[in-house]
Amino acid sequence: MNDHERLRALLIARSVRLGDFTLASGAKSDYYIDVRATSMSADGQVLVGRVGYQLVRESGLEPTHIGGLTMGADPVAYAIAHQSGIDGRPIDGFSVRKRPKEHGTGQRVEGGVPVGARCLVVEDTMTTGKSSLEAVEAVRAHGALVVGVLTLVNRSVEPAIFEREGLPLLWVFTGAELLRAARG
Repeated sequence: MNDHERLRALLIARSVRLGDFTLASGAKSDYYIDVRATSMSADGQVLVGRVGYQLVRESGLEPTHIGGLTMGADPVAYAIAHQSGIDGRPIDGFSVRKRPKEHGTGQRVEGGVPVGARCLVVEDTMTTGKSSLEAVEAVRAHGALVVGVLTLVNRSVEPAIFEREGLPLLWVFTGAELLRAARG
């Protein structure tokens, strides 16, 4: 079993739940994917890092920084950043706060992202893309260039939402793919 297959199996075992759920978007669904149950585990960190970093390398986007809205994006971004360091081609991580800090420097984008940095915005699970677009806006307002968007699981987002912003959308798995595997 390769890393991609191992990550899919781990997501199905730890993160896919069947039942009646209300998603962050307000939509109803007969399944829920809590990627954090996988991405915050030791095995998940290793696999998300390897698989995510490979996708980033294959994309040709060449980001210098990777991150997104805290908290779902954090373990995904940090796993990929860690793997990039192991590979000797570092991509630094960052987090986007929901609101700017009310103390200290008052930043919304944390992690030392310099003006002009090439940022890849990440998400753990994406249904509408609104959270990622919010992160894109914050990173751009910070003065960095957003080169694309990556999600571990794309439940139903059409790439056109991001293409209108001049951004490619990358994903590792679709929600439908994980749901089919979970239902066996």
